[in-house]
Amino acid sequence: MKLNDDELLQQATDWLDEGKKLALATVVETWSSSPRPPGSHLLICEDGTFIGSVSGGCVEASVVHEANQVMANGTPRVIEFGVSNERAWEVGLSCGGKVRIFVEPLLDHADKPLLDKLQSLRAEKTPVAVVTRLIDGAQSLVTQSLCEGNLELTPAQLREVRTTLGTDRSGTLSEPDLFVRSYSPPLRLIIVGAVHVTQILASMAKMTGFQVTVVDPRGAFARAELFPDVALHVEWPEKVLPLLDLDERTALVTFTHDPKIDDPALRLALESSAFYIGALGSRRTHAARCERLHDAGDLARIHAPIGLDLGGREPAEIATATLAEIVQVRHRGVTCEVR
Repeated sequence: MKLNDDELLQQATDWLDEGKKLALATVVETWSSSPRPPGSHLLICEDGTFIGSVSGGCVEASVVHEANQVMANGTPRVIEFGVSNERAWEVGLSCGGKVRIFVEPLLDHADKPLLDKLQSLRAEKTPVAVVTRLIDGAQSLVTQSLCEGNLELTPAQLREVRTTLGTDRSGTLSEPDLFVRSYSPPLRLIIVGAVHVTQILASMAKMTGFQVTVVDPRGAFARAELFPDVALHVEWPEKVLPLLDLDERTALVTFTHDPKIDDPALRLALESSAFYIGALGSRRTHAARCERLHDAGDLARIHAPIGLDLGGREPAEIATATLAEIVQVRHRGVTCEVR
């Protein structure tokens, strides 16, 4: 399963509370092929334990070795690795590439104020960026309304940081010695209808990093044992969804085929800023749905028939097509197409 930022940050806090020395390695730049994007973390403990990943396994051992030196002398450093074509094949790349990694020490509780503030902002679901000067490790936390830390940023730099944060990306600024690591609230997927496809989609979406919520008033379908580690609401959508804050980081799909359940959910989704709205059903089913929802808003926002047209009709194939379309819309802003 995809490593959650909050899990890594909490592990760092726990190890510091135990008096252990740590190092945090972060991918800051890549060239050509790279299995991990900028912002990827590897957290290394002095006892040799580590979590996270900065590559497909080809440079982790070397990064851990560098991290031990960083923990020993307390000085951050930038290291660069090239991956040969032969080694690249072993980690799933078609050709070699280069990766630049920043390794910083976390040696004692003096490092915790920034870490605690970062976790506090995460708990409040506030998008926040950590800006690091790579030459010396000076850092500041930046949101759309605050900037605090030991790194002074000019107004122009702050604007660039906030623009980067707004795009949900991590990377270097126009000044390459300044790196922005964006920590945005997790994307959410709300699935209306606890059907067979939902069981598969919920599991796939969690692996992709989504927080998943399932809503279905039918207790015979919405059984906790079928949806482990998923927020499950055995309620009517019109009662639950107003409490869930369907924001611009939320995708909502409906799977019941029952207008009494799906239609109210779609109405509420259309009133929201959800980035994706999808509904299961044929073109004929969707045409009838649009007649019922004619006054609900911009019906072109509803992706129906749901999912990318992969040609499959089995539950796992429908789940795959649905998740693929959600990811595509999130990253490319693809609009609905009539199929």
